[in-house]
Amino acid sequence: MRGFAMCPDCLAEYEEPANRRFHAQPNACPECGPHLEWWNPAGKALAERAEALRACAEALREGGTAAVKGLGGFHLMVDARNQEAVARLRTAKNREEKPLALMFPSLESLAGICAITAPESRLLCSPEAPIVFLARKSGAKALAENVAPGNPYLGVMLPSNPLHHLLMRELGFPVVATSGNLSDETICTDEREAMHRLSGIADFFLVHDRRIARHVDDSIVRVVMGREMVLRRARGFAPMPLHVNGLHRQVVAGGAHLKNTVAIAGWGRVTLSQHIGDLETEQARKAHRETASALIALHKLEPVAAACDLHPDYHSTRWAESLGLPVTRVQHHFAHALACMADNDLNPPALAVCWDGTGYGTDGTVWGGEFLLIKEDGSWERAGHFRTFRLPGGETAVREPRRSALGILWEIFGASALEMNGLAPVACFSGEELGTIGAMLGKGLNSPVTSSVGRLFDAVASLAGIRQTNRFEGQAAMELEQIADGTVEHDAYRFTVDKKNGPYIIDWEPVFRDLLGEIRDGIPLGSISAKWHNTLVETAIKIATLLCAGKVVLTGGCFQNRILTEKAVARLAAAGFKPYFHQRVPPNDGGIALGQAVFAARES
Repeated sequence: MRGFAMCPDCLAEYEEPANRRFHAQPNACPECGPHLEWWNPAGKALAERAEALRACAEALREGGTAAVKGLGGFHLMVDARNQEAVARLRTAKNREEKPLALMFPSLESLAGICAITAPESRLLCSPEAPIVFLARKSGAKALAENVAPGNPYLGVMLPSNPLHHLLMRELGFPVVATSGNLSDETICTDEREAMHRLSGIADFFLVHDRRIARHVDDSIVRVVMGREMVLRRARGFAPMPLHVNGLHRQVVAGGAHLKNTVAIAGWGRVTLSQHIGDLETEQARKAHRETASALIALHKLEPVAAACDLHPDYHSTRWAESLGLPVTRVQHHFAHALACMADNDLNPPALAVCWDGTGYGTDGTVWGGEFLLIKEDGSWERAGHFRTFRLPGGETAVREPRRSALGILWEIFGASALEMNGLAPVACFSGEELGTIGAMLGKGLNSPVTSSVGRLFDAVASLAGIRQTNRFEGQAAMELEQIADGTVEHDAYRFTVDKKNGPYIIDWEPVFRDLLGEIRDGIPLGSISAKWHNTLVETAIKIATLLCAGKVVLTGGCFQNRILTEKAVARLAAAGFKPYFHQRVPPNDGGIALGQAVFAARES
């Protein structure tokens, strides 16, 4: 607010100790405060102040797309009831199927559309005002179906700043309120930048002249086991310090490559930045560098070391190496484990169940189905993992669950797997494509070895015919979770555990042989999904029992899955273990920087 000189009336309030606005930093009024304008795509102001607000509301009512400047960046808004408006926005943003966030005028306006529990209601009405995942009520028809196609959940928020309150009061109906950017880009924060980057998407711009110093996305939360689990830590939650025992030095951590955040450690606490996003573009990498620099400057940190991932090609790794400081490299899943332990104020020893899509292992393979023993002295050991298999096409397999399924089938049946035309992942490839994939798998070309539970989720979804190609990250696993039959409580597939000279290895071959039999027999997919979730939980209990673990930490992107987390927590507790899961810090890669910072700051 430094750029807004107070008028005499506001200044008198500011300087009067008996006034409730005494020394209120954002003190302003319509005369001396931020100025609201309604612009066309050429940047011409068509209306000001209250007229600008009304013009925006009218444009949304008529099916237009508005770019609205808030506190941490721009939102792109359309009428959430208008199928055509939502479709145009999806096309313009290149966002085919990923659910779009919704903003409702009030909690009462949600009543007929979503089932809301008391914890969810508290989150929606909290000062943080995050996006909260809510279950749709069956038969609710008030929204366009394409806001979240085929999804039984909606991502919903209430107004979080005065402009949103005024606009939503004027409208009286829900709007799509998605981030003002294109895929893989950071959110727009400046009106001139927004006009350039959002050209062709927004029909109009509702802007103000209050400068946004740092981009901040909306936070995303879901309720798990009756309490909040932050999935994206941003507006309202960050930066926020976590007090951690045993930190000896000041360090900065570069975080992961996907869902990136950065962190600083010092003075007995770790401060995690807001969500930055995937570091796929130079724009995102620039935001990463600027966020780290701002966090260091804000806290007057004098780092003596930098922490990063083991992966040599991550931008965050190269950034840490460029600082001219000693570099501490922290294995991806060990960082996940430390983040969850810090989130729960938990000291070692503990068994960490670390399940996600991708993490660079110490042996150069792709890890993701890990059981790590965190020892009392702070060291760790890979005590177990899932049997490995190959991913034909590498990164392409992340986008195509059918490739993970073929990797599993090849591991079980060899080359004959590609002749199983009755299976969904085989049938959707041409003969020529199957020949290429067979050559890749047979020779190990562009087919990295992985233990990833995330890719196992993909394989199950593909074999069950649920999804062969992801339109957004984690779509197949999400849809597999959503169809699980809640009445299947304990049934699980067979698996074996082997141990020779190294860690315990969970062999999933019996699981997939049984699963294929059930698919052939026409067993309902809801039952198959539920049994798959139960099977994963039983593997965690088996390894915890073999290792005589007391405390069990559940971390990694797979534990964004509510069914998996709740089943694991309940079953582990019933088996006599003490389970811990994430709350304030995301279980996904948004928490990696925390774990990196904790480990580096504890080094002497």
